[in-house]
Amino acid sequence: MKRELEYFFAALRFFTRLPVPAWVGHGQDQLNHAARYFPLIGILVGIIGAGVTELAALALPIGVAVLLGMAATILATGAFHEDGFADSCDGFGGGWDKAQVLTIMKDSRIGSYAALGVGLILLTKWSALTELDAGLGPPFLAIALVAGHAVSRLASTVLIYFLDYVRDDDSSKSKPLAQRMAPHELAVAALCGLAPCLLLPLAEVLTALAAVTLSTLLAARYFVRRIGGYTGDCLGAAQQLGEVAFYLGLLCSFT
Repeated sequence: MKRELEYFFAALRFFTRLPVPAWVGHGQDQLNHAARYFPLIGILVGIIGAGVTELAALALPIGVAVLLGMAATILATGAFHEDGFADSCDGFGGGWDKAQVLTIMKDSRIGSYAALGVGLILLTKWSALTELDAGLGPPFLAIALVAGHAVSRLASTVLIYFLDYVRDDDSSKSKPLAQRMAPHELAVAALCGLAPCLLLPLAEVLTALAAVTLSTLLAARYFVRRIGGYTGDCLGAAQQLGEVAFYLGLLCSFT
């Protein structure tokens, strides 16, 4: 049990800016097995976003409340996944071959592809969540937020399980997560990622899960075709795309 707690807190430290107990340490083995708790971290981040959204909605219009909830999740993670999405937009948008794509991804500067990509995906996320409040109602909006964060991180975990890590250097901050996951580790991730979906209406959540599956399959196929596998930035991109796909999938049931 202590070992599993160490894996969980290692994931919490790696994926968020939330504090962890001092006794956890910084072992390499912890990071190698942290990916199994990626979706569970998503639940915690989603709870933060949902809590801020619901509290803000008591005094502010829902559009402003949703925006504040999104800001809270970005602060909690340090824009970890948004940064990966931005780097992926620049890399795949500006690179012609694998070497160029990987080089551009490592550049800390933000290009036009990144600026447009992040702006559009955040706007889409805000619009979808605002519409979900009208379609599902306040209680289910909070659950949808938690489920969206969990399921989208499961999508990234699936990429770790099935695809190859393509960077040869050890300088990438995501290198520790590039270890091949065992089937039981993926099962833990799936359990955590899908658990919040049980609280949503069945028809709506099945549509949403289908949308996430399609988004992840298309992203995986694109990553393999362009660079032969994934990088840490690709995982962030898959998470952002999966989260938006989940919300849009829920909305499809109301149109």
